[in-house]
Amino acid sequence: MKEFKKFIMHLKENNKLIFTLIINDFKKQYLGSYLGLFWAFAQPLTYIIVIWFVFTFGFRHGDNPDGTPFFLWLITGMIPWFFFADGFNSGTNAIISNAFLVKKVAFRVSVLPIIQIGSAFLIHMALVLFLLVAFMLYGYAPSLYWLQIIYYLLATIFLLLGLSWLTSSIRVFVKDVSNLILVIIQVGFWATPIFWQVDKIPQKYHFILNLNPMSYIIQGYRDTFINHVWFWERQIDSFYFACISLAVFVLGATVFRRLRPHFGDVL
Repeated sequence: MKEFKKFIMHLKENNKLIFTLIINDFKKQYLGSYLGLFWAFAQPLTYIIVIWFVFTFGFRHGDNPDGTPFFLWLITGMIPWFFFADGFNSGTNAIISNAFLVKKVAFRVSVLPIIQIGSAFLIHMALVLFLLVAFMLYGYAPSLYWLQIIYYLLATIFLLLGLSWLTSSIRVFVKDVSNLILVIIQVGFWATPIFWQVDKIPQKYHFILNLNPMSYIIQGYRDTFINHVWFWERQIDSFYFACISLAVFVLGATVFRRLRPHFGDVL
């Protein structure tokens, strides 16, 4: 707890530096090429369009049973997953990609995953704006429920930070971690209810879905924009998510703290 308080204080005292590093990382990734920001959105939007086309005109037709256009239902699941996948992958490589900062005495290394997650967050916010516009173009009026997207954003960042602390610290010593995370992300995409409905799974097996925290986040996005259900109305699901994400956060912080003194010897 004492270490966590120091971490929070460090974030407050160095918020301008952290924000600058996030912007610089974003520029480094996307503004160095001729088309610049185009590439930041080309991949997720192209993937969304391809999946929409396949599942609308290939495997299925029409809207969902509740009348929601399939395109809207689909992107409310894919957009949070893109944020998670991008943040998880880049967060895993946060230490090795910023090795020059590790040996700086005045810099707190535990902030590095936040920089990578923050860079992914900028793209995500643009895609959320695209999501809002898409709903309004389909005739959906802005709703008070849309405000709870803030809760699900914070919940995703909290989960990503714990995961990134865990994987980035191990990645310094084990290179195979990066490839393992890519496999987990690929499998997780199909194992998470992004383009299949939770209702299709028998109730007695729903506890398995609760073991996947991203199932909760994606359901939360759909509750926000489609189902109009407040997060506190799903008490059991919220409890499971809180327990799992907190356990991941504590584990990640513990592993990171114990491995941190040895980073300089390897990098």
